[in-house]
Amino acid sequence: MSRPPHDTTAAALKAAAQGWPVFPLAVGDKAPPRGLTDWEKRATCNPDQIRAWWKRAPYNIGIATGPAGLVVIDLDVPKPGQHPPRPWAMPGVHDGADVFALICQRAGIPLELETFQVRTRRGGLHLYYTAPPCTRMPSTNGSVGWLIDTRAWGGYVVGPGSVVSLLDGTGPYTVQHGIAPAPLPPSLFKLLESTPIPPKRPVHVPIPDSRHSAYLRAALERELSHLAAALPSQRNRTLFGTAAALGELVAGGALPEQEVKELLEQGGGALGLSPGEVARTVASGLRHGARRPRRLTA
Repeated sequence: MSRPPHDTTAAALKAAAQGWPVFPLAVGDKAPPRGLTDWEKRATCNPDQIRAWWKRAPYNIGIATGPAGLVVIDLDVPKPGQHPPRPWAMPGVHDGADVFALICQRAGIPLELETFQVRTRRGGLHLYYTAPPCTRMPSTNGSVGWLIDTRAWGGYVVGPGSVVSLLDGTGPYTVQHGIAPAPLPPSLFKLLESTPIPPKRPVHVPIPDSRHSAYLRAALERELSHLAAALPSQRNRTLFGTAAALGELVAGGALPEQEVKELLEQGGGALGLSPGEVARTVASGLRHGARRPRRLTA
């Protein structure tokens, strides 16, 4: 990954000066650096803490949207070869911004764009709004519409001034419209609040009938129970340990990798960890476990 071409300290301090708690994201990445857990609680507006963090590296900037009192609507653009699914496959709909405009039109509410805007690295758009008082709106992933996510409590956005370099695209996050965030319009709040969050599909890990079936089921139950009981300060570490333990059985051919991976990602998400943090920790834990394959002998 390439390093940002400039120091991001000033951009982090500028975000914090607006009352938006920030925390480091890995250089060139969208996820926190290794070892930084509980980012929503550790995010801060304290300039001394920010300078201390940013002395270590030209980190990218994470803005904890919930503590910042923000609701950010993330309007993404499709990746190469990605096309609108039903019911969004229609003339004039090409990306998340088109879908959002169509949703507002169908709901009979104005498209409120006069607010703080950030252009993302692949050409998407972040719309910043201040959250309604006395609310704790959750973040969503795709439930509002195709290529639309929302970031509020339990979520964060990559702040302006950051530069991300990943396989699916490289580029900066830049302020496109630098006015103060507008209050989230009541009509838009009602629309977002009423959007149902689809339940997650239960993951079934197939275990063939054999003399080891009971052992494998017990191992899965034990590790998942351990993960569910993780203390807030130990969530990421516990997820890594659980993935490493099950990764030994996956590498030994006793458990299927894809289903175990999905099960771990659901468990990590249930703990309140961010999707990026969960995916990275699960992948790292499975790789670690694969170094010591556990093969069950007859």
